[in-house]
Amino acid sequence: MVRALFPGTFDPIHLGHIDIASRASRLFDEVVMAVYDKPLKSLMFSPEQRISLVQEAFKDNPKIKVTGYSGLTVDFAHKVDAQVVVRGLRVFSDFEFEFRMALANQRLAKDIETVALITAEQHTFLSSSTVREIAMLNGDVSSMVPPHVKAALHAKVINMGEQSPPNALRD
Repeated sequence: MVRALFPGTFDPIHLGHIDIASRASRLFDEVVMAVYDKPLKSLMFSPEQRISLVQEAFKDNPKIKVTGYSGLTVDFAHKVDAQVVVRGLRVFSDFEFEFRMALANQRLAKDIETVALITAEQHTFLSSSTVREIAMLNGDVSSMVPPHVKAALHAKVINMGEQSPPNALRD
């Protein structure tokens, strides 16, 4: 059995992430979506909220499991017996970052391979920070995220009190 690990902050998960994970699930026996709990960037959603949003996105795919993690990705890969780390590439500038990360991971754990999947063309512009910014500025994110994530963004924006309820986020 080949288990792949797809790590990320997924703050929030968007259709680009879902595309990569779904395609990885066709290549590997199991994909573990690993939601990183303490990145060096500010987050909109708590680790528990992000895990829940990712779980909901893959509730109908039995080959995709969701869990949280902290620490080095390769250490977590060993913990869950993953042989592969899956990464998504959207644009050319992603390649340099992912290449350096793959080399560092290879230095730390020679037994873990990195596989990069090119995102579908319609998702090349997507990033979680773009989705968050559009949502915070009253933009329509319905073509970027599943409905349950759209609803979570709407609730978060309302709770943050930074603006009136955004029309574009309403159902």
